[in-house]
This record gives sequence, structure tokens and C-alpha cells, in this order.
Amino acid sequence: MILLQLYWEFFKTGLFAVGGGLATLPFLYSMGERTGWFTAAQVADMLAVSESTPGPIGINMAVYTGYTSAGVLGSVCALLGIVTPSVIVIILVAAALKAFRDNKYVQGAFYGIRPASTGLITAAGLTVAAGALLHTQLWTGPASLLAVIDWKAIALAAVIFAGTKVFKKLHPAVFILIGAVAGALFRFAGA
Repeated sequence: MILLQLYWEFFKTGLFAVGGGLATLPFLYSMGERTGWFTAAQVADMLAVSESTPGPIGINMAVYTGYTSAGVLGSVCALLGIVTPSVIVIILVAAALKAFRDNKYVQGAFYGIRPASTGLITAAGLTVAAGALLHTQLWTGPASLLAVIDWKAIALAAVIFAGTKVFKKLHPAVFILIGAVAGALFRFAGA
């Protein structure tokens, strides 16, 4: 039963997450809450791993979730679930696009998808930023605002961001490695 559920949950995610891997994040957070397969913190970890491994983020996250939930078969079901809608849509669009390329409704639909994709990606980015830079569990009201902010994480993010501006010719993998080392040092130092 879990294999069908994995397929169905990731099918829905693949069907509605227009805009790439980051657009799947709101769906994954919702899925984690509904199914209990992973927590919001684990989604952030999956995102970090998916960003640093080859391949599309959504696919990597689906395979990881499927594997941790139901082993190899689970990862295959989740993978097929997230990919199936795209394959269906591509086949249908390829067949119909030539006939409807100049249709004003088709152009309008593509025009309308852009802001929806932007909104999903923005929501995902804000959720990841809040998880990385804030201790939201400490929020008890406006008076607790300073306790909620993770000042060390913000300082580290600012230093790494400034470093990307100063050393812009370095490969992005260097910054990922620096971030991983800095995070490990902060974690082991008890900071």
C-alpha cells in the first residue's frame, strides 16, 4: 500500500509543481505533514543533499523519500510518480503545440504559468530561509522576535554571500564545500 501511496503523492507533486525542483518544496512540506514520512527539517536536509548531487532536485528528493520510506521499490515508485505527469504533458504538448502555437489561449496559459512558478519558487525559498535562519519554534509573540533569529546562521550566510561577490570567478561547488565545512565546524564546536 505504501508503494501506491508514494506513487500517488509524488504524481500529484509532479503534476502541480510547475517551475522545477524548488517548486516541489511546498508540496513536500505538505506531504511530510500529512504522511509523516519526513519532517520539515528533513526536507531542508534533502534539499541540501539534492542541491549538491547531480540531477534534478525534485527527482533526487523523490528518490530519497521513497528509499527512506520503503527501500529501493519505494524510490522507484516515487521516481515514477514524479516523472509520469511530465512525460504525459510533454507527449500531449508536443502533439498539440504545432497546431495551437499561435492560439491566443495557449499563449495566455503559458503567460499565466510564469507567475505561478515564480510564486511557488519564492514560497519555497522563504520556507528554506526561515528554516535555516530562524528558530520558529521559539516564537511566542512579537516580544520573542530577537530569540527567534539565529544570529550565527545569519552571520555565516552574510559572510558566504559576501564571499560569493568577492570571489565570483570560483566555481559554485567551492562555496557549497565552504558552507558544508563551516556548518560542520559550527555544529561540532557547539555553536
